Amino acid sequence: MKIIICDDCVKDLQYLEKLLEKYSATAVGVRLEVEGYSDACSLYDRISRGNLADVYILDMIMSEKSGIEIGSLIRKMGGKGVIIYVTTSADFALEAYEVHAARYLLKPVSEEHFFEAMDFALSYNKAEDNALFSIKTKDGTVSVPYSKIEYIENYSRTLNVFLANREHIRSIFIRKSFDEEIREIAGDRSFLRIHKSFLINMNHVKRLGQGDVIMESGRQIPVSKTRAPEVKRAYLLFISECYQ
Repeated sequence: MKIIICDDCVKDLQYLEKLLEKYSATAVGVRLEVEGYSDACSLYDRISRGNLADVYILDMIMSEKSGIEIGSLIRKMGGKGVIIYVTTSADFALEAYEVHAARYLLKPVSEEHFFEAMDFALSYNKAEDNALFSIKTKDGTVSVPYSKIEYIENYSRTLNVFLANREHIRSIFIRKSFDEEIREIAGDRSFLRIHKSFLINMNHVKRLGQGDVIMESGRQIPVSKTRAPEVKRAYLLFISECYQ
């Protein structure tokens, strides 16, 4: 698993690297490949060339490029890696939501909180590798990682699966109900039923609006009036759990 650490304070960077080295000794069966950056611009250029990682540990406040700027670029480039922010201030937590950061750790970062964040990152990447949604198409069965799915639409008795990379997979005619077809994936904590015909992946939500949800791709998905209060509660809970 590739991990990138970026902090323009060399002392803090070295401290995070030592924490990661200590954590690595406890991560049995997992190989961690670590790159450290004290120059945020160098990392920004690296990401802009499509060189992505599985986990990013980023200082929020840096002189050249902020952690939010780097996080935004990661998402713009299609990176789905876990972002963990470290900072001296809690003032930027709202901005961290917008790039779907997994954790927001205040300096000085405690070993306990750092290890918990890394445990989450490992479990996230493991789940991303293993969880697949199968779609029966006219060309055969296609299996897609849950993490790559932005949302699923039931349209004219077919499943239309829209992916984060803007690809679209359409199933053959479904004989079961939409509820039955999506039962397993709907049980995943990242997915939320917002309408009788739509199931969304909350990891790909850009903004929850009034009566709709805006996805990272820009797609606008309607929220049914009867589900609106439940959708709002579920999404806010999902976001808050990312920052525990």
